[in-house]
Amino acid sequence: QVQLVESGGGLVQPGGSLRLSCAASGRTFSSYVMGWFRQAPGKEREFVGRISRIGFTTSYADAVKGRFTISRDNAQNTVYLQMNSLKPEDTAVYYCAADTTGNGGMDYWGKGTLVTVSS
Repeated sequence: QVQLVESGGGLVQPGGSLRLSCAASGRTFSSYVMGWFRQAPGKEREFVGRISRIGFTTSYADAVKGRFTISRDNAQNTVYLQMNSLKPEDTAVYYCAADTTGNGGMDYWGKGTLVTVSS
């Protein structure tokens, strides 16, 4: 069983920055591919980005590419989402997720943290 707890959400003005954290339980965090997803009000959950087990490889949705950066600290069992140049359309609940089986699907999810981008 893996528990994921997101933190760092809040209200930020357009153009601002925010860093989300996701703390994971378990001794084998470095074996998980980690991802970030988001769900805006009235919309379906969408992919934001993902990071490989060691952190050498990342991929991002086109909507956030160049503005968001995912990183991880395997010694701290934590994955981060640095969000810069935030836009109102980035407003959403952000979830971190773990792929613990390596089959490409996320099998554990956090409860999410709300990010609101508004002036």
